[in-house]
Amino acid sequence: MTPKPDRTPPRVPPLSRTTVAEAALRLLNESGLEKLTLRAIAAELDVKAPALYWHFKNKQELIDEMATEMVRRMTAGDGGHEPEAAGPAWRAQLLAANRALRRALLSYRDGARVFSGSRFTGTDHAEHVDAQLRILVEAGFELPQAVRTLTTAFLYTLGFVTEEQGVHPVPGERREGFDVAERSERLAAHPLAAAAGPHLFEDYDTHFEEGLGLILDGAAARYGIR
Repeated sequence: MTPKPDRTPPRVPPLSRTTVAEAALRLLNESGLEKLTLRAIAAELDVKAPALYWHFKNKQELIDEMATEMVRRMTAGDGGHEPEAAGPAWRAQLLAANRALRRALLSYRDGARVFSGSRFTGTDHAEHVDAQLRILVEAGFELPQAVRTLTTAFLYTLGFVTEEQGVHPVPGERREGFDVAERSERLAAHPLAAAAGPHLFEDYDTHFEEGLGLILDGAAARYGIR
């Protein structure tokens, strides 16, 4: 006797803040932040849009949860992308953390915009921040100095990726208007500004590393840390 096919519908995960945020992050690369709507997310989850308002009063609350989910994923990583860094432990820690943050932001269209100004909804990030601050304090930073160093590096990374994604919304995609050769011709009357094009809109990996190094060098010099 031929068994009847199983027509049991696939199990749908219970609707929660996390499942909504995960669906929103899946759609982000397709639509970008401006076009990401609760209606589209509801369709992705096969529910009616009003069901989402039980979990989020508005789009900003959803963005906060999306940023929080990005942090969870980033801090859950094993750090396997990072080679062993030379130099003091505090410097290696900040280099690794900000490189990981940049990778995480670049993995989503408008990732930096999602992160910018968002309020994390849980405490998952606190353990990570505490560990970073502890390494800085143990290296000789006073707590206010450690906080300033940590946040300055974070804000540099966030701002850098915001500008980087303004040119490359996702890897392999380049917005119109950022052709370096065309820009050089258009600014020919301003030779230094024209020559700056490659240093502004190309080789982002090198420029990120150099800028982050400048910040860490400056912090060490200002606060007298070896």
